[in-house]
Amino acid sequence: MTNIESKIEKLIIKQIENLGYELYDVEYIKEGKDYFLRIYIDSDKGISLDDCEKVNNEITDLLDTADYIKEQYFLEVSSTRNRKSTKKR
Repeated sequence: MTNIESKIEKLIIKQIENLGYELYDVEYIKEGKDYFLRIYIDSDKGISLDDCEKVNNEITDLLDTADYIKEQYFLEVSSTRNRKSTKKR
């Protein structure tokens, strides 16, 4: 995990847990000319699109205020369904 990913994890973990979800992973990567911040969440009940939207809305202001990432980036919040097969925590 990179320094930026670690900082972001520490910043958002409580808010995500307070919503009833588990923070599974944080990934900050460059693909082509674009940067992506991917937040993977999980729950015993599974994750719906509404859950991802709820987390996105909760953490967006935190990320903007902290300003850890200087480049323009896309924020993606998704379930661990596809992530678990490629990474273990």
